[in-house]
Amino acid sequence: MPRLLEKPPAGAHGSMNILLSTFACNPGTGSESGLGWNWALQIARFHHVWVLTQTKERHHIENVLARNPIPNAHWIFCDLPPWARFWKRGHWGENLYYYIWQIWAYLNARRLHKQVQFDLAHHVTFVRYWMPSFLAFLPVPFIWGPVGSGDSFPPGFLRTVSIGGRLTERLRTFARSVGELDPLVRLTAKRAKCAFAATDATKERMKSLGCLPITIQPESALSPDEIEWLGTLPPHESQPFRLLSMGRLIPSKAFELSLKGFAEFHRAFPSSEYWVIGDGPERNRLTRIASNLGIENWVRFWGTLPRDEALAKLAECNVLVHPSLRESGGWVCLEAMAAARPVVCLDWAGPGVQVTTDTGIKISPGSPKQVVKDIAAALVSLAVHPEVCCRLGQQGRRRVAEHFDWERKGDFMSQVYQLVWAPAAAQQAVNPMALEQDAER
Repeated sequence: MPRLLEKPPAGAHGSMNILLSTFACNPGTGSESGLGWNWALQIARFHHVWVLTQTKERHHIENVLARNPIPNAHWIFCDLPPWARFWKRGHWGENLYYYIWQIWAYLNARRLHKQVQFDLAHHVTFVRYWMPSFLAFLPVPFIWGPVGSGDSFPPGFLRTVSIGGRLTERLRTFARSVGELDPLVRLTAKRAKCAFAATDATKERMKSLGCLPITIQPESALSPDEIEWLGTLPPHESQPFRLLSMGRLIPSKAFELSLKGFAEFHRAFPSSEYWVIGDGPERNRLTRIASNLGIENWVRFWGTLPRDEALAKLAECNVLVHPSLRESGGWVCLEAMAAARPVVCLDWAGPGVQVTTDTGIKISPGSPKQVVKDIAAALVSLAVHPEVCCRLGQQGRRRVAEHFDWERKGDFMSQVYQLVWAPAAAQQAVNPMALEQDAER
C-alpha cells in the first residue's frame, strides 16, 4: 500500500486550519472516494485539516489510521439520523441524500468553527459543479474543486447507447439544468475565492454561474508509490496482442464502440484478445454484442476485480482502450500511462486532457461509425509498429510523473491556500492565469 505522507510539525511556518468537505472518502480506492482520501493526505502534509465525511467510511479510514496515524488530520464523521436515510438508494437517491447531508455537515462545521477558527474551507467531493457546497456559507474564504460533470455526450452519440442509457443521460442533463438554476449553486459559485474545473466544458459552465477566477486542474492523480510500482511492470512482448479496458459497464463508457473497433482489428490480426475489467448494467448487452460480432472467443469479461489485481492485468496487455463519451476524470488512463501502456481514447472531456498525442492516440468524436474505424486503425498502427507502442508508453509514464503526481498537486494547492488566505492587498496580486500555468507545470 502507498505510504502515508507526513506533515511538518505543528506550528510550522504557514500552517493553517483547513476544513475539507469529502462526502466520498475511502483509502485504497479510485474514483471520488480516492479523491477525497488523497486530498486529505496532501493537505495534512502542510496544514491541520478537519475532514468532513460520511460515517459509513469510518471503518475503512480508522483501520488505515491504526497502522499509519496522521496526527494533523482530524476526522468528522457525520450522517443524518437513521430515520432520514430511507431514500439513500441508487444513484439519484444518493444525490438527494448528499444534498441534505451537506446541510447537516454545515451545522456541524459551524459549531466546530467556533472552537477551531478555520482559516479556509475547501470542497472536493462530490465532484459536481451543479450541486452546492454549504461550506461556502461559512465566514471563511472558500475554495471549490476541482469539480467536474460539465461534459456531455458528443453530438450524435446518444443513439449508440441502450434505451435505458438514453433515459439516464436525459435525466442527468435535466438534473444538471435544474441544478444550474438552484440559487444555492449560484451562491456557491459566487462565494468561491478560487475555483478549479476538471475540464474546459465544466469551466465554461461554472463561468455562467458567476464563478471567477477558475483554473483548469484535472481531478485525478496517482501517488508517488503507485507511479513507481506501475513503472516496474514489464512490457507485454509476447503474443497475443492484447487490449484492455477498465471501468464500470455503463452506457457512458461506450465499450460498444471499442468492441466494434476490436472486431475490425481482429480480422486483420487474429492473434489478438480484448480484456474488459469491470461490471455493471451493460454487461449482458456487451456480451451479446461480442457474440453478434463473432468475437466472443477473443473477448474476456473479468468482472469486478480488486484494484491491485486489476492493475496487475496491465502487465499482460499492450494497450488501454478507453472510449468514454463523458467523464471529468479517468483514473484508468493515468494508471495505464504510468505503466507505459499507450492509451486509445476519444479527444473529449477528461481523457482528452490527460492523454496527449505523445502518450496515445486520441480520436476525434465525429460520428460513431468513424470512431469505430479510427479505433481499429489505431490498433493496427500500434500492433504493426511496436516501437511506437514503446515510445508512447515511455512518454506517458513521464507525463504522469510530471503532471499527475499527488504530491505535486499537494504542493500546488498549499501555494493556493497561501494566496487565498493572504491579506486583501496581497490577494489583489493573485493572477489566475499564473495559477493555471503553475497547475500545468
